[in-house]
Formats: sequence, C-alpha cells, structure tokens
Amino acid sequence: MAELIPNIPFSQFKKLRADQLRELKSCEVTFDGEYLFTFVNGKAEPSGFLRTQTEFKCQTANAVGGKSLEEILEEVPDGTE
Repeated sequence: MAELIPNIPFSQFKKLRADQLRELKSCEVTFDGEYLFTFVNGKAEPSGFLRTQTEFKCQTANAVGGKSLEEILEEVPDGTE
C-alpha cells in the first residue's frame, strides 16, 4: 500500500455523501486490509490535467481486462437460478 497517502476502509468510504467526498483527501480504499482502489480527489487541480491523465490510465487498464457494470449485474451466482 502507498505510504504517502492515507487509507480508509471501504465500510467508512461508502458512508460518505457526495459533498463529503468532494472534501475528502485522496486516499487508498481497502477492504479487510486489502487494497481495492485509489480515490483521487481532483478538486485541488481544476485545469483538467489530472482528469485527462486518469482517463488515459483507465482506458489502458480497461483494454487489459475487467467487466462493465452491466456484465457484472447480468451474472447469476452459482446454484441460484
């Protein structure tokens, strides 16, 4: 995990409202001590550079793998039809 930014558990992160997220410092979000994702608050950098760079990195990551929200929601857990 990163040492330069704080980390918070997912259980706390999901309790935050949108206005609170706008004020939250960038941080790593964990679940049971394992890294889930990095929350990056771009509010401090209004020129759009951070958003552009994040979009580029996400496109690269999506080209390698992952599923869309629709694909995940269509999946039926084993044994429950």
